[in-house]
Amino acid sequence: MKFCKKYEEYMEGQCQNKKLPRVGLKKLKKILKRCRRCHQSRNVALPSDSNIHENSTCSQHQCSVCDGSFFPSLLKEMSEVVGCFNKRAQRLLELHLSSGFRKYLILLKERIQGNHIALVQEGIDLVTYAIINAIAMRKILKKYDKIHYSKQGQAFKSQAQSMHIEILQSPWMCELMAFHINLRENKSRNEKALALFDGCFLIFNEGKPSLTCELFDSVKLDIDLTCSICLDTVFDPVSLTCGHIFCYICACKGASVTIVHGLQAANSKEKCPLCREEGVYEGAVHLEELNILLSRSCPKYWKERLQTERVERLRLAKEHWESQCRAFIGV
Repeated sequence: MKFCKKYEEYMEGQCQNKKLPRVGLKKLKKILKRCRRCHQSRNVALPSDSNIHENSTCSQHQCSVCDGSFFPSLLKEMSEVVGCFNKRAQRLLELHLSSGFRKYLILLKERIQGNHIALVQEGIDLVTYAIINAIAMRKILKKYDKIHYSKQGQAFKSQAQSMHIEILQSPWMCELMAFHINLRENKSRNEKALALFDGCFLIFNEGKPSLTCELFDSVKLDIDLTCSICLDTVFDPVSLTCGHIFCYICACKGASVTIVHGLQAANSKEKCPLCREEGVYEGAVHLEELNILLSRSCPKYWKERLQTERVERLRLAKEHWESQCRAFIGV
């Protein structure tokens, strides 16, 4: 079965119960087909010794047929897909980590069956949704490059990553991977635990941790869990909107804010310490599942780091309030 048909059948099945955004493969292929016809009809009138790459309607830099419809349409669809994935993943993980009255309120509001199996099934659906849409985007961009004899499709993929609409780069995918490993480690307490996705592990290479996962075919994720500021395993990790992960205190230092004010107080012009992208702190995601996973996997390190972190936080808080008092009395 061709991927386009398989994709449409999957999305139709999902949309019976949920209105989920999708990549419009059929529509985008029609745009490319129209572009190819225009391309071929143009070449019919050309002399036989003409260079097809130089005289065709399309070039490596622009295409009058596609630029006004193909990329804007794909950009809109990618934004809607990743927005839906992020929202659903956040809701699922909040439900998993919540307890007591707060969990009851979330269940009542969302009307989700709150048992373990239902949570895992929701996670499976989310991962499948992310993978199949990522493959759909990859295939349509590859087709664009094939028709246009260009690398504009690959360039657009890089642009999507910089705009934070590449679904596999979402911090919530990292959280779902940690969620899966945490559930797997708790399997002894719940024999009915289901696999979220195979081939997902926390590995240590020369003491440096990373999350690795083979999702589907050639789709593989490797997430480095070493903070590039303190050069140690991330502690109380946060993911900036650019996708880079840091310790919370290190991220605050990078954003030039105190832990009292937090990352939300960061100036929009502050840059990621690693990629130097601006405006990445306001939408930072606290990786709670990853924090639980690392605390279980590195208990000795975590205990030592927790003690030093408490001392550091107290010192920073004390310095902040002392400076506020001095400013208040005009010293």
